[in-house]
Amino acid sequence: MTFFINTYFVTKLKKFWIVLFVLLSQTLFAQYTNIINSNRPGFSESPYSVGTKVYQLETSLLYESTDIHPTFSKSQSYGVDFLFRTSFFKEKLEFNLNLAYQNEQISFQNIFNSSYYKNGIRKLTIGAKYLIYEQKYKDKSKEIRSWVERNRFDFKRLIPTVAAYVGINTGVPDDVFVTNDFSPKAGVLLQNDLSDNFNIITNLYYDRIGTELPEFSYIVTATYSFSPRWSIFIENQTLFDKYKYQSNIGSGIAFLYNRNIQINSSVRLLADSSTSGFYSSVGVSYRFDRHVDKITKLDENGTPIDDKKFKVKKRKFFNRLFGKVRNVFSKKSKRKNS
Repeated sequence: MTFFINTYFVTKLKKFWIVLFVLLSQTLFAQYTNIINSNRPGFSESPYSVGTKVYQLETSLLYESTDIHPTFSKSQSYGVDFLFRTSFFKEKLEFNLNLAYQNEQISFQNIFNSSYYKNGIRKLTIGAKYLIYEQKYKDKSKEIRSWVERNRFDFKRLIPTVAAYVGINTGVPDDVFVTNDFSPKAGVLLQNDLSDNFNIITNLYYDRIGTELPEFSYIVTATYSFSPRWSIFIENQTLFDKYKYQSNIGSGIAFLYNRNIQINSSVRLLADSSTSGFYSSVGVSYRFDRHVDKITKLDENGTPIDDKKFKVKKRKFFNRLFGKVRNVFSKKSKRKNS
């Protein structure tokens, strides 16, 4: 009996750590959480929203270096990346704006090597995502009679949570060879919580739709939380268009400073059909939290009460006035009778 009680409290403590660490592991079971929910330092995006009346800014300082190859190439670049996220109408719906400002060294290799620098907005995308399906899991912490049942793998975890993404590229080029095209972007966001502290996020995107260089890409991110404040991840991103492919594999670490601030860092190896290089970043995510939970009224049996059934009809002005007059005379009559 003592063994079962100790196991029960250990399990409860573990659940508390997991809730505290929900940001870093991105294991989210509701739209709004008491702790900041950041996508950084990975490139992938969780299907979950930040929640209504939450205003969140995720920033990164980045540096990228690649080999110089024949014709034009971006040999070095550095800058800052911003992702602003918020939700207004529904918990499941999020709006975001992604902006990147970079200074790039454009190199040309032929008989002689030459280069020049340019700076400006590299990317400006406005998007929205909506949670279509959220997978629910059985709370096995309440199972104290069977150790086997409590630790049995829940095969529902193989079914992902799903969100749809739509966005608009505002015409700012994100490559030397791309023209300034106003184009749509669409994607599917998936998340599998394989355990309470390990999950996999998969993103599929179709970008620059309708342009001369449409692009398909995927991102797969595996995240593991090993303490209440720390987590690590490994990620692969690959992009295809009709001329070339680009791929990177990277890893990083995130630290939860407090419930509204997260600090992170990452490093990646880059490769495409003609060159290779590396990418590094360090960033901070901050949120301004004004979220208010909806209060659900419950009856004595714990059943939610429908407020529509208990609406009080508003009395018109003259009804209220004559009602007061009747109350005055009724009080006087009571005094006389007494």
